[in-house]
Amino acid sequence: MATTSKKKTKTLKKSNNIAPPKGKLGVLLPGMGGAVSTTFIAGVEAIKAGLGKPIGSLTQLGTIRIGKRTEKNSPLIKDFMPLANIEDLVFAGWDIFPDNCYEAATKAGVLDKSLLSDLKETLEETTPMTAVFSRKYVKNLDGKHLKKGKTKMDLAEQLIDDIKTFKKESGVDRLVMVWCGSTEVFIQASKVHSTIKSFEDGMKNNHPAIAPSMIYAYAAIKCGVPYANGAPNLSADIPALDKLAKQKKVPISGKDFKTGQTLMKTILAPGLKSRMIGLNGWFSTNILGNRDGEVLDDPYSFKTKEESKLSVLEHLFQPDLYPDLYSNYYHKVRINYYPPRGDAKEAWDNIDIFGWLNYPMQIKINFLCRDSILAAPIVLDLVIFLDLASRAGLHGIQEWLSFYFKSPMHAENLYPEHDVFIQLMKLKNTLRYLQGEELITHLGLDYYDFA
Repeated sequence: MATTSKKKTKTLKKSNNIAPPKGKLGVLLPGMGGAVSTTFIAGVEAIKAGLGKPIGSLTQLGTIRIGKRTEKNSPLIKDFMPLANIEDLVFAGWDIFPDNCYEAATKAGVLDKSLLSDLKETLEETTPMTAVFSRKYVKNLDGKHLKKGKTKMDLAEQLIDDIKTFKKESGVDRLVMVWCGSTEVFIQASKVHSTIKSFEDGMKNNHPAIAPSMIYAYAAIKCGVPYANGAPNLSADIPALDKLAKQKKVPISGKDFKTGQTLMKTILAPGLKSRMIGLNGWFSTNILGNRDGEVLDDPYSFKTKEESKLSVLEHLFQPDLYPDLYSNYYHKVRINYYPPRGDAKEAWDNIDIFGWLNYPMQIKINFLCRDSILAAPIVLDLVIFLDLASRAGLHGIQEWLSFYFKSPMHAENLYPEHDVFIQLMKLKNTLRYLQGEELITHLGLDYYDFA
């Protein structure tokens, strides 16, 4: 443990006694055969075997400043906090296709075949359980490796049995679930989502507004398993599951992994606003292949993704506070399925801005990214931080994990925070708070020490 600052704020108290991360941590992945999940699993196994490094992971490579700058005390986050060790992760999940992790990763085509060959024996041991799925919610996929049940409650109970069986047979001490499945069709919260009773009655009556991802979230929370939603569709972010999470004392977070184009927006837009530079328009388009591109080729699934991507700028620029700069900009988002590109997505942004005396300027971005390469460390961090939250006694929506999402879940009557720099500050201050350390506010206290 790193040496910490001796000086504490008088009102600061340690938030929780954090239980130690004893034993193995089970990672449950709906959509286990997709590009994100297989890249994550294979990546972790490669890191365990010394074949790669966890680039992009805050829990593995990030540092955190403790005390004053003059103390030069910035330990690794994993040395400062009692986090689960990457060596202790054990994987399980569900998928609509029966391929084991090696077969699925090979088909996804994200990682080099030579690396997968080195991990083949380990990856072949990870096979998916039958999934809860319906083409009503993801129209462009058609897998056959599915659970059967008369009602959605039947399916939820089967998932609960899967979770309990895996925990018992694998010997893991704790569990975390991260939805890595495909983007479902656009659904708005309604009366069936309002209370635990209405939601459970809806599952018993096969209500059409209850999608598979909600069934997974329900099963996880009922089992006391922290849950994160990596897709933009409605899932745990409904009143019924928020209430259930608080009742069961389970941390939840989401939604939609912040990877490519939106990551760039949450980095660039705060910079423009900080200098009071105006915006006339922001046009964004993407081409991508793989299963994600195929799913988003359906307009109903794209609607869900579009809502997530469009909401970012509205909250970042706060046009109600800065009407002269941001009240009348045009924002357009397009995603185009292009199979030859595979997981190597290409994103273009044309940004029309204006400055002093309304003189126009432009910014153009061409981001050739790899979605699953950017998403894999997000999954790792969410697994480890949600496990920490659970052991620290935190439950309900974990706003401090907004750093990882395009559409962060947030408390009722609050707007989501999208500024990536504010999100990171909130995340690190939460860690400081949990360890009873002074929060970093950048109020110039170091300056006054020398005054």
